[in-house]
Amino acid sequence: MREVVGAAIVRDGRVLAARRTAPSATAGRWEFPGGKVEPGESAEDALVREVREELGCTIEVIGWLDGEVALGTAYLLRVAVARLVAGDPDPVEHDEVRWLLADELGSVDWLDGDRPFLAGLPAVLAAPPGEWLP
Repeated sequence: MREVVGAAIVRDGRVLAARRTAPSATAGRWEFPGGKVEPGESAEDALVREVREELGCTIEVIGWLDGEVALGTAYLLRVAVARLVAGDPDPVEHDEVRWLLADELGSVDWLDGDRPFLAGLPAVLAAPPGEWLP
């Protein structure tokens, strides 16, 4: 299976959600930004690259949330906790981004593959900056 990575970008007790525009089957649903890991690329490098392409900002991967989710039979999704190190998210491949508090995670229609990772986020969002470790 090919690896796909998503970024749970945290800032000030909130996590970034991005609303998809394509493909039509998932347009309007929310996700952790990210994408496919290219051959010879580390998961961390792929995530930094994908977020830069999709949101025009730079992140640092802090650690990985527990678990992985099969996306059909070809892809395996992992989600990392990350922090912004440069720039502010500006949706290029999405039509909207939102910073969500832990009690707002259920306020958007997440992609099915991202939903299992929501359970680990309240603890991450409640931790003092720099103190969350996987």
